[in-house]
Order: sequence, then C-alpha cells, then structure tokens
Amino acid sequence: MKSQKFFIHLLLAMMGLLVFAAGCEKDTVHIDDPDDVPLLSTAEAVEITITSALLGGNITDDGGKVITQRGTCWNTTAPPTINDRKTENGGGTGNFISSLVDLEPNTTYYARAYATNSVGTGYGNTVSFTTLEESNAGSFTDPRDGHVYPTATIGDQVWMAENLVYLPMVNRPVDGSEDEEGPYYYVYGYNGTDIDEAKATPNYTSYGVLYNWTAAMNGAISSSTNPSEVQGACPTGWHLPSDEEWTELVDYLGGYAVAGGKLKEMGNAHWVGDNSTSTNETGFTARPGGYRSIDGEFRNVGEIGWWWSATEKYSYSAYRIDIQYDNATHQGDHLKTLGNSLRCVRD
Repeated sequence: MKSQKFFIHLLLAMMGLLVFAAGCEKDTVHIDDPDDVPLLSTAEAVEITITSALLGGNITDDGGKVITQRGTCWNTTAPPTINDRKTENGGGTGNFISSLVDLEPNTTYYARAYATNSVGTGYGNTVSFTTLEESNAGSFTDPRDGHVYPTATIGDQVWMAENLVYLPMVNRPVDGSEDEEGPYYYVYGYNGTDIDEAKATPNYTSYGVLYNWTAAMNGAISSSTNPSEVQGACPTGWHLPSDEEWTELVDYLGGYAVAGGKLKEMGNAHWVGDNSTSTNETGFTARPGGYRSIDGEFRNVGEIGWWWSATEKYSYSAYRIDIQYDNATHQGDHLKTLGNSLRCVRD
C-alpha cells in the first residue's frame, strides 16, 4: 500500500513539473542567433593624458541589422560594458574614435568598443591603458613633422609649452600685406621661400612660426566658446584657443597684472631688459617672438610675444593676447593680415 501511494505522489509531482515547464515555455523570450550582433574590434588607446585618452573601434559586420549606437565603454575593472561609463558615437559601420574624459590620474582603465543593433550589443576586444601621473610637465609629438613639444598643465588646461613650429610653406615678409585671405606663414627675420632654409634659422628654433589669422584658422570660422573646437593649424587632438580660453588662463593665474611673470621664460636668453621678476612657475615658457607687421616688417622680437585666438572681433581683426618685456599682459585685437605666434591647447 505504501509503495502504491509513493508512486501516485511521484506521478503527481512529475505532472506538476510538466505543467510548470509548459507555463515557463509561454514566458520564454527567444533571441535571434547571437551571430546577428555586430562584430567589431577595439583600437589601442592613444593621446593618453592625465585625465583623457582617445580610443576607438572598427565595426566590420552589423549583423544584418541597423546599428543604432556605437562607442567605447570603460571601467577600472574588466570587462567593461555599456552599463559602465561610455561614449555615444552615433550609428553606422566602419572606424570611429571616442574621446574618454574625466579620468583619474595614474589609473589603469579597461576599455572596449561596442555597437548595438536590434538584436543586442556586440563588443570588441578589451584593451587597457594607464593615465599619466599628475604633474605639470609632459610632452607631445606632432605626427605631421615629428616635432616634440613640451606641455604644461595649468588649471584645467593643457598647453603646448612652446610656440607652434608647423611650417607647410614659408612666405617673405612683404607677401600678404594687403591680402587677409592667405594663408601666409613667416619666420622672423627670414626673407625667402625655402622651407628648409627657414627651419635652419635660430629664430625658427627659438620662436617658431608667425601665422596670419587665415593660416592660424586653416579654414575654420570664428569661435568664442570654451573650448573653441577650432583645430586650425594645430595637430589632431589640439586646438587654437578662443579668447575665452586665454581669459581662463589669465584669470587662473590672478589676472593680467600678474599673469605675465608666471608665464614668461626666466632670464635674458630671449627677453631683453630686467626679467628678474619672471618665475615661469606654470612651465608655459613664453618667449617674445615679435610679429610680422602690416607694412611687411618684422618687429618686437625680444620685447613682446603675440598669440592669436580663434575669436574674431571685426571682419578685419581677431582677438590676441600679448606678453611684454615688463611682464605686462594685455588682451586686444590685431588685423588678420598680421603674423602672430600660436599656442595650442589639448582638446
């Protein structure tokens, strides 16, 4: 009798499991073949700074579905997912680049590209990188000509600590006096058109290149935003500062009355007169490269440095900043036909 009851209970239990399984079958969501998610790879991180890096991916297969979002996700643990921090770089296939920002200094991150279609999200391979230690100094190599620039972190900005030397062509100082379109590139004191000869001069080494505003902007339109988002003549990953960005720098250093001494190179290797109050505590290393004037002359080397902004004041002029031999710093505007130095800010 006990054996018969045991088998009855066993039969009822099995029937209950079948009913439960049938109910679950109704609630089960069947997804498409996982091969239908996008296929992609992750690129190695580049342009790594204290708080940022560039990293992207390449989508080689959209899984037969429209990709609605792609980007890069990252975290301090692996593997990262789209539930962690991520960029959103729109849709489509092929290569894309993401800018990872607000990172912590001297920290190892794991990142991978992702792409999402109606089936789900596909991920590329995971890569790792470590942000730079927090320090005032660094360096950057311009891939266009291989020139290595020292850099200086000042507040929330990273500046080139040397004037731009990019020289795709060189003009005589008398060229462009009445023509603001340009572009025109000058090397202080050089009166020829041979690039190699111009680069061999001491002034090129010490002060870089003087650009009219058209050459500085490289086809971009005026910007007064912070950041300007105008690459101009700067290398990829860097931009021409707007007037607002120059103002941010000066304000951070205590205003125009005192900023100059904190930005100027010490000593008299390049500055004339009494330069004993200059500290260059920022590492900016401002030098007095002078300018190319409206009458086709070079003026003020050793006395004043003039740097363009990406911000137009009038149709014929744009804002610039200057630092003078007596540590005075001024904001004003110059005719676009003049030739001034450039400093670039990291994006």
